Amino acid sequence: MGEQTQEYAIDKRAARPTFGKGLIFILVIIGIAALLGFFVLQNRSIDGPLVPSERPVPISVKTIVAQVEPAFSVEEKFTGIVAPRRTSQLGFATGGRIDALRVDIGDRVERGQTLAILDTRTLRAQLASAEAVIAEAQAAFDLAETTVDRQISLLERGHVSSQVVDEARAQSNTAYARISAAKANADALRVQIDLARITAPFAGTVTTRMVDEGAIAGPGQPIFELVETDVLEARIGLTAKLARDMVVGQSYPLVSDQGTVSASLRSMTGVIDASNRTVTTVFDIDDPSQVSAGAVVRLGLERDIDEQGLWLPVSALAEADRGLWSIYKARGSSGSTVAEPGIVEILHQDGDRVFVRGSIRDGDRIIIDGLQRIAPGQPVTPVDTNTVGLVAGNG
Repeated sequence: MGEQTQEYAIDKRAARPTFGKGLIFILVIIGIAALLGFFVLQNRSIDGPLVPSERPVPISVKTIVAQVEPAFSVEEKFTGIVAPRRTSQLGFATGGRIDALRVDIGDRVERGQTLAILDTRTLRAQLASAEAVIAEAQAAFDLAETTVDRQISLLERGHVSSQVVDEARAQSNTAYARISAAKANADALRVQIDLARITAPFAGTVTTRMVDEGAIAGPGQPIFELVETDVLEARIGLTAKLARDMVVGQSYPLVSDQGTVSASLRSMTGVIDASNRTVTTVFDIDDPSQVSAGAVVRLGLERDIDEQGLWLPVSALAEADRGLWSIYKARGSSGSTVAEPGIVEILHQDGDRVFVRGSIRDGDRIIIDGLQRIAPGQPVTPVDTNTVGLVAGNG
């Protein structure tokens, strides 16, 4: 037991820290602190911490002075196609071999002019035969009429009975009927000969030729396409509201790639087309020589919109959330102007400008360029620009 107590005392003395170990520990702590102080001094500015002491330099921005309007007008454009009033595909009523084509593509023709004819030799031979039948029937009728006169004379003298006279008169009527039948047959052949030619139903230009001479044409087969180029029209679909304001007979300007042409409103259907929700209006081109058939024309009409707002250039807007747009206003007095954000809604766009409504009042200076360089509260130097054409010109 005494030996154990002696060993415990020796271990306890060995576990106590010595003076040398404590000194070494203190020196290590002082060295670490000195090293940290050195790094702090190396990274410290001579003038102290880097704390902003001056305002950022204002950036120059272009601005316009807001002029809020109670309403605005927009020009809506509607498109149509110039087309001939009449276009016909012409053919023969009866079939046959084409004997001659007297016009070609691009030829100008007049109303009633012969364009093509069929070989009518067979029809003319049949007509000659029909005319001979007419002559034969006429001769038989003349003989029957003479016989009737003779029988009546004999009846008056009592040489024949009334039956004989009636028989003679019946033969005369039969001969007359044969004349009528022969004439009808001849007339039918003349009609066929007349229909064996194509004549222009109206003045115009031949745009297509489908066959050549010698071909066998069937009844109704198209041979030519004729376009009435002297009478042009344009059909344009308008909204029902604008169509109600149109005046039949009034002249309106239509714009095409060949220039502006004048056209008179001839008619309007008054019925809304279910497919495009428009009312069809028909315009007569006053001078067809100013525009070609098939040209695209545009009709511009003014429409008033009762919405308060103002016109801004597209460059004054930046996209925001939920379909809205953000703007910046230059707010403050001279020397301390900053950019203040606002939200607007686009009501109408016309090229590179838009009509908007939102948090804008008369006299606000709206920044119209360089929005990518601006943040809320950014100092700015506004430079007012000419507002003509941005606010006043809403056409």
